[in-house]
Amino acid sequence: MNTSGTHAKESGSPTGIASAAKDYGPKGPAQKPDMKSRFNFIRRHFEAVTNILVLILSVILIVWISLDTFNHRNILENHGYMIFQFWVCLFFMLDFFIGFRKARSKSHFFWTRIWFLLLSIPYLNIINALHLQLPYDVVNFVRFVPLARGGLAIFIVMRYLNSNAIQSLFMTYILIMAFSGYFCSLVFYQAEYQINAQVTSYWSALWWSAMNMTTVGCNIEPVTAIGKIVAVILPLIGMVILPLFTVYITNMVTSAVNQSRQNQ
Repeated sequence: MNTSGTHAKESGSPTGIASAAKDYGPKGPAQKPDMKSRFNFIRRHFEAVTNILVLILSVILIVWISLDTFNHRNILENHGYMIFQFWVCLFFMLDFFIGFRKARSKSHFFWTRIWFLLLSIPYLNIINALHLQLPYDVVNFVRFVPLARGGLAIFIVMRYLNSNAIQSLFMTYILIMAFSGYFCSLVFYQAEYQINAQVTSYWSALWWSAMNMTTVGCNIEPVTAIGKIVAVILPLIGMVILPLFTVYITNMVTSAVNQSRQNQ
């Protein structure tokens, strides 16, 4: 039996050509679709793990800075925190450059996320390594820079986890308002405590921050330069964010009323 002739006929038949076309693309062997799906699966899981790590490190950083502020510790003398803060900042910078590497429009990604990079630089470690003699208020302000970076990371992760665009935007505004108030209360407390007789505890600073955020005002008057700067920033944040809640709630009520009318 002539097997070679049979193979030749099979390979020359339309069925053989179609079979070969499935196995080979115009530029060589076609990629199996499961390889692409596996790559996308691994990529999504890698992004999820990275976001979770960023979230965990941000929370630890915020808690650590808060405890040091409440206990009035000298941040530059806290060796454990300085090491932890250094590696967290490096991880944040790595996360930025990974996102930059994957971005389709690198220029757009860079200029829209440049604040993430600037807030990820370990300024305290640089000051400590170079033995720079800076004013006490400046050092205390710089110590909160990683806190701001951690807050931004939490905003990004929360938006990533929420698939609803409107709810994600609303949650982002809530987080911005809450975190800004908390951040400013820590800065105000660190600057005014034992200098301003009206600031007797952190709760006084938190009350002051909440009242200024809502533009109601407070009877506590700042006496330091940093306290006065924060007193200007807080009402501006409140005037920008609070009207957005009104718009969101109005749209939500209007949508609910229209939905109920359609159901009737």
